[in-house]
Amino acid sequence: MFGRRRKKSEKGGAADTPEVVPESTPVEEPDKPEDQYRAEGPWDASEKVPEVARIDLGAIRVPVEQGLEVQVNVAQRTNQIIGVTLIHGNSALQVQPFAAPKSSGLWGEMRDELREQVVSQGGKVEDFDGPFGQELRAIVPVEGKTNEDGHQLGQRVRFIGVDGPRWVLRGVIRGEAAAKPEAMAAVEAIFQQIVVVRGDHPVPPRELLEITVPPEIKQSMEQQQRAAQAQQNGQAGQPDQD
Repeated sequence: MFGRRRKKSEKGGAADTPEVVPESTPVEEPDKPEDQYRAEGPWDASEKVPEVARIDLGAIRVPVEQGLEVQVNVAQRTNQIIGVTLIHGNSALQVQPFAAPKSSGLWGEMRDELREQVVSQGGKVEDFDGPFGQELRAIVPVEGKTNEDGHQLGQRVRFIGVDGPRWVLRGVIRGEAAAKPEAMAAVEAIFQQIVVVRGDHPVPPRELLEITVPPEIKQSMEQQQRAAQAQQNGQAGQPDQD
């Protein structure tokens, strides 16, 4: 039987070490069966989190280490941040933190929706009992790609997720970690090291928690966006070649 990990405000560790009393005592979350899948992470910010180098992106803190590339995903139409992709070798893990109800999780409902979406696109999907509980392993059609016989080609994808205190962290794995065991383990370890910062403010269930970037990263993103726009405008202004 798995128990809930101790909160930072609970007694533990060095008994004589004084602790700062927060202005407001966090509300204790009820034990849920899903908690067993977070025994080694991902973590809630209120818990005693293993110390590793992480970058603060608002609602989530993601690990930073040699060989791991962090990309912020931005919606082109709204220019809003919609996720973070962590690239490790030939594998990619996109993560998104969502608000969830206090007493129950959302990952089960999200799995059902993802399953229907994959099937409606002509893909194949199956349930799998993974390290974070139930996940989906799918073959998703790749638009515009067919083999020599004209058959639709697909990409292997893993949909993973875990319910936490008033949040759910969803991950989409592509590349080698969607199929090769050694690559799977490396990406799963990265997912475990993520910390979710839910905050005390009310957020409707299923709404994406706000992801922010440090000023220096934001400046770099804006520069890249301007350069890409300038290149696009330049290509649009070139005359057609005969």
